[in-house]
Amino acid sequence: MTELAGPLSPTPRTRLGRKKDRAATERAALHTILDEALVCHLGMVVDGSPLVLPTGYGRDGDTLYLHGSTGAASLRAAGGGVEVCVTVTLVDGIVYSRSVNNHSMNYRSAVVYGRPRVLTERQEKLRGLRVLTDHLAPGSWEHAREVNEKELAAVTVLALDLAEASAKVRSGDPADPPEDVHGVEAWAGVLPIHTRFGVPVPDPELATDAVVPAHVSDRKPGRGR
Repeated sequence: MTELAGPLSPTPRTRLGRKKDRAATERAALHTILDEALVCHLGMVVDGSPLVLPTGYGRDGDTLYLHGSTGAASLRAAGGGVEVCVTVTLVDGIVYSRSVNNHSMNYRSAVVYGRPRVLTERQEKLRGLRVLTDHLAPGSWEHAREVNEKELAAVTVLALDLAEASAKVRSGDPADPPEDVHGVEAWAGVLPIHTRFGVPVPDPELATDAVVPAHVSDRKPGRGR
């Protein structure tokens, strides 16, 4: 699917009100954040109450795919025409300042607004599921058993356009005022945070000579990992 290029087009909902210098204005920054994270938070109002749930997703071009059980109230609501808000956050470090008030985090975050569309056509639904699978567990679509008709009927797949979205980034050192830099002896700096994949743990029911496939053993962070 073709990706939109160029800058993000801010709307009243996506235009930053504070720390405007942290806005990532290029659409490529939004894509990078979405491609690196594994879980989003899907928020909406259901029966008059706010509901925010962690949800698996995948991106293809400027479409975000979400999925879940057909019995999930959140998916029924999201596919019923209500507006949703999807957020993704990556924390890269804890920022220690000379005053507690100036402590912060280095992070990359994305916010997407829109009305998801339920995928009902079989091939489109399968494509959405493949995008989701390739994001969470790349290589599995070709390696594992195919989705059967019963499984396909039991899952809801939503497509959300990335037209209304924003990205925000904080990086770098503490932002202490000069009087603290020169007058306070407390340690200041950044404690980096790294997410890494560990050693694969095989299912005990596997044959003892089963080899871990390369798409699992060679997994790296980032899109196409």
